[in-house]
Amino acid sequence: MAKPDGPSILLLGGSRHQVPAIETAKRLGYRTVLCDYLPDNPGQFSADVFYQLSTTDRRAMLRVAQDEGVSGVLAFGTDVAAATAAYVGESLDLPTNPLAAVEVLSEKHLFRAYLADHGFPCPRHARLAASASVDELLRAAEGMRLPVVLKPTDSSGSKGVHVLRSLSPSLVADALADAAGFSRNGLLLLEEYIEAGFPRVVGGDVFVVDGTVRFWGLMSCLRDRGIGGLVPVGERWPSGLAPAQLDAAKAQIKALVTSLGVRFGEMNVEIIFDRHDVPHFLELAARAGGNMLPNQLSDIAGVDLVEANVRFAMGETMELSFDGVSAPGAYATYMLHAQRPGIYRGVELSSELLAHLYRRVDYVAEGSHVGALGDASKALGVLFLRFSSTAEMEGLLDRIGELVLVHID
Repeated sequence: MAKPDGPSILLLGGSRHQVPAIETAKRLGYRTVLCDYLPDNPGQFSADVFYQLSTTDRRAMLRVAQDEGVSGVLAFGTDVAAATAAYVGESLDLPTNPLAAVEVLSEKHLFRAYLADHGFPCPRHARLAASASVDELLRAAEGMRLPVVLKPTDSSGSKGVHVLRSLSPSLVADALADAAGFSRNGLLLLEEYIEAGFPRVVGGDVFVVDGTVRFWGLMSCLRDRGIGGLVPVGERWPSGLAPAQLDAAKAQIKALVTSLGVRFGEMNVEIIFDRHDVPHFLELAARAGGNMLPNQLSDIAGVDLVEANVRFAMGETMELSFDGVSAPGAYATYMLHAQRPGIYRGVELSSELLAHLYRRVDYVAEGSHVGALGDASKALGVLFLRFSSTAEMEGLLDRIGELVLVHID
């Protein structure tokens, strides 16, 4: 355990996805100070000090940072607290990215406006109040081609996102009510749906060092069409992008990182290629990806990204370089999930799949009541898979629904 008077790091959020950052900080000798508003968060059992406070309360987090004399602050894998971390960092002159940039990346309406104002590809869009009526949405949609997408501006994990292929009043009313339920800031975003040319959303993480992307972890997302296809159920590497497409995606990311003045850190990426092969940002988030994405990329590249997040937040550096194409083999993650609500009775994995499984992380105990995967928080666990070749991986992923049976009563 770190000495009580050792350097301290403030960690914003203690969910199951954030525990690895707490444990890594302790391994590196830092005193860990955790804040999370949930009384049953698992991170509190790993941290040295725990405050049950909301990480969105910037002034409260600043007081904790001052009282604890922290040398760094990290919001690992969370959009909710990313701007709070930047606020604390700027207030105390700790290592951080510009608060203005993090706020743009944390709220979808600000992000869309920034892209449009700075010449990046961007669909037609409009901001709405979460209290907007059906008529107000219909007026905002005038001139937009269907389908359109309605989403909260400050949620993550596909919470409250709806693709509206028609604007019938009943569909619009239901979508508005659901999206509003996931909005903390009272704002929604309506935008044109981007018809994809490349068949998968390009996802993954990059890592910025001294304003330059040094780590390229671009992958592509797996989706379960049986539950609507909006929520990612895993990631695969290599992405399947052609070299020209990969170069185009990298160019857009580099340009946006430079434009925003991002200095360091892991960033979660979601890009879709339209039918003209133009890459459009769905997201560039100022935080590491969820569902153990940094762990997956660390396996691929042989670099500990969780450690990198902690070290850079504390003003340290480490060797960090990956071009995104040079690692051997192929990798995928698959989120265990239910297609309908009920009692979780476990999962059955085929022997063919088990031959490629090198790690399994369970989030939910058998006998628990679970919901269908409407957003990433409903995942039951993660399977980590390794293959000798891309062809071998694609052959198995094409049949993944037959090889993983989740039992729900």
